[in-house]
Amino acid sequence: MTTSQTEAPDGQAKRISVTVNGRVYHRSVEPRMTLADFLRDELGLPGTHIGCEHGVCGACTILFDGKASRSCIMYAVQADGHDIHTVEALAEGEKLHPLQEAFAKHGALQCGFCTPGFLMTALEFIEHHAEPSDEEVRLALSGNICRCTGYQPIVQAVKAAAAARREKSKD
Repeated sequence: MTTSQTEAPDGQAKRISVTVNGRVYHRSVEPRMTLADFLRDELGLPGTHIGCEHGVCGACTILFDGKASRSCIMYAVQADGHDIHTVEALAEGEKLHPLQEAFAKHGALQCGFCTPGFLMTALEFIEHHAEPSDEEVRLALSGNICRCTGYQPIVQAVKAAAAARREKSKD
């Protein structure tokens, strides 16, 4: 039996290469470091929030090879060779992403702790659902927990962002 590139047989640090927000990073990581901790502590990307550390609350959601994924229940070594996008990739300088604009306009954030996870979950969702119903949005976001806003403003924001995406695609 051979050891794969991402396994460290005796707990030693393992070298990984990962693309995060379009930039390639090469780092040595401990085998048990979570992907959330890697993004925050090793790469200095604090937008990925750590809430429950069990994959339940959704605050740590990132896009992993284009799919919304919980970074608190993944190891950094699992990201070796993969493409990751965090909430920091949404805005272009001072220009907010339409999804971020919709969240602000519709009051879909208050304390902001859950917001990065909602944004990343919604981003993947609206890429595949051009005209979602309220129920479809609620189902898509059901793995994310917010204790401040209630969910209706978030649903409205996601629908508005989907509409803005449709309009932009007509151009």
